[in-house]
Amino acid sequence: MEMNLKGKTALILASSQGLGKAIASSLIDEGVNVVLASRNEEKLANVQRELMDNEGGRASYIQTDITDPTQIKSAVNHAVDTYGRLDILVNNAGGPPAGSFEQITDEQWQQAFELNLLSYIRTIREALPHLKKNGGKIINIASSSIKEPIPGLLLSNTFRTGIVGLTKTLAGELAGDNILINTVAPGRIATDRVAFLDEVNAKKQGITKTEMEEKVKAGIPLGRYGEPEEFAKVVTFLVSDANSYMTGSSFLVDGGMVKSI
Repeated sequence: MEMNLKGKTALILASSQGLGKAIASSLIDEGVNVVLASRNEEKLANVQRELMDNEGGRASYIQTDITDPTQIKSAVNHAVDTYGRLDILVNNAGGPPAGSFEQITDEQWQQAFELNLLSYIRTIREALPHLKKNGGKIINIASSSIKEPIPGLLLSNTFRTGIVGLTKTLAGELAGDNILINTVAPGRIATDRVAFLDEVNAKKQGITKTEMEEKVKAGIPLGRYGEPEEFAKVVTFLVSDANSYMTGSSFLVDGGMVKSI
């Protein structure tokens, strides 16, 4: 299968760890020049050094708070200034805090909106002029909650589904510019975020974190958590030339966990 990714440029948000880092690693292995962006500059520098040990594309980074429109603009400009083009945008953001409806404040609603939905909107807006030049691919990372709400994660459930509406609408608007956009939603992937949620849920239920993990795994047909690298392979396929006819869709990477059709 011809991926035809060598020499292309990708901007990957929230890529100093977890899913974003795994995607960056997968793309650089295919010869993509990647720009890492997140708030933690020390972690970014470490990831850049790690990625540059691999054969393939090059890696650079820019410290970015994705809730700040000025910094988003700087990240897009950095990608274009460094590599001369932008072909791939991967929107990604950490999850908002857990909580029930009566616990969540107006401030938390606003913060989650800016982090988990408005940041995607702003980054797409900044990237579009560059993506239109040669056609391009946009990936919006969401959560399995787009198909089945997760108890206790009201903020995520709300704004992740907003990402799906954004993706589906933009698929129609951007098709004429040969820009394909899709949502990719992780289930229980072995990241720090999932480990934190397991710990929170374990305390609520009065069990150990290990017991919580086993309980969750029992509801996953494949019987285990996914690895970030497995998730990254799906994203890599979708941003490659191997995907030429899928846009506006949502893809679950969840080991069969979500039961909805």
